[in-house]
Amino acid sequence: MAQYDVIVIGGGASGLMAAGRAAERGSRVLLLEKNKKLGEKLGISGGGRCNITNAEEDVRVFAAMYGKAEQFLYSLFAQFGVKDTFKFFESRGLPLVVQARKRAFPLSEKAGDVIKVLEEYVRGGGAVVRTGSAVTKIVSDKTGISAVYCGKAEHRAKSYILATGSVSHPETGSTGDGFEWLRELGHTVAAPTPTIVPLRVAEKWSKTLSGTSLSFMKITFFVDGKKAFSKTGKILFTHFGLSGPLILNCASEVADLLHSGAVTAAIDAYPHTDLGSLEKTIIAAFDKNKNKSLKNIIKEVVPDGTHKGVLMLLEDKMDITKKVHSVTKEERRVLVRLLKALPLTIEGLMGFDRAVIADGGVPLSEIDTKTLRSKKVPNLFITGDLLHIKRPSGGYSLQLCWTTGWVAGNTA
Repeated sequence: MAQYDVIVIGGGASGLMAAGRAAERGSRVLLLEKNKKLGEKLGISGGGRCNITNAEEDVRVFAAMYGKAEQFLYSLFAQFGVKDTFKFFESRGLPLVVQARKRAFPLSEKAGDVIKVLEEYVRGGGAVVRTGSAVTKIVSDKTGISAVYCGKAEHRAKSYILATGSVSHPETGSTGDGFEWLRELGHTVAAPTPTIVPLRVAEKWSKTLSGTSLSFMKITFFVDGKKAFSKTGKILFTHFGLSGPLILNCASEVADLLHSGAVTAAIDAYPHTDLGSLEKTIIAAFDKNKNKSLKNIIKEVVPDGTHKGVLMLLEDKMDITKKVHSVTKEERRVLVRLLKALPLTIEGLMGFDRAVIADGGVPLSEIDTKTLRSKKVPNLFITGDLLHIKRPSGGYSLQLCWTTGWVAGNTA
């Protein structure tokens, strides 16, 4: 039985970075991955394009995006931050490109290229990689972990890095094994909830728009009819409700609202246009098409791709087959008000199967915040999604994986 310096459990984003860094420092490293391939979840991140990081250069602004974990992250980002991520990938032949909302992607827009770079980093440093090797047992006592088993195969090391990920996208192998082991090892584990996840809505009109994506829409959420909060950004309509960056980043707040009452929402399709100006625009379109029916010209006054849904809503309020010249002033204003507040009923959040990210994990009070060493188990280091940190979409989750993986690999 070979003796290692470091055993890394989990071959995802943080595990690959941890194994690569530990090997680079000269440690004898074993990486254990239960899937047949490394980086399964990484391969589907960002829709297969892999949103590697967010190019926000101000560390304070960047860290503030992680909510209550902000103070904990400064020392970690000082060791390996956004600039280090750019340097890491670009120096290994993978140029990055910054797109809307400072999201950074590989220039090739292929997640597979990111996995390839990381795999070369790990193997190039001499780490031993065992795929199809699910850890079935961890043996420990007061002095720490002494061995891990993959079936009957025993593996021993001086230090262990747990990088198994959370429970989002269980089809990629993220089934919460790490949470179970952490509990057995004496850690507290906050129960996971799908935090960056699409919303399920009741209305048929929105489902008819499945596949339609709208930029710069404003959505306002209400609890029992009282305004809770508004956000502006990109919305994607789906067959079950709403998705897209704006919606994903609202999900955790909406989850809180759902505990306190009935949640509804209104989409302002023209957030930068007031009621009066929008009415003038509609009057001009009506004047050009006086003899056409309302249903045939509605495309000209609503955002691209939304006419079917708007017509469904209008059908309940007026005769959409009438000629435009017969539309009354009040009916025209109904249309204007509708476009400023398309109504939705939020039924709930989608589950872990559709979650981009799930929170939950070990509270930061149980971790050494400079090294990621467990305060409960002296030779254990914990990375990535196993840490109870709120992570917005837009590259922040993967940056946390690169940072925590590198730091753990550097100190283990």
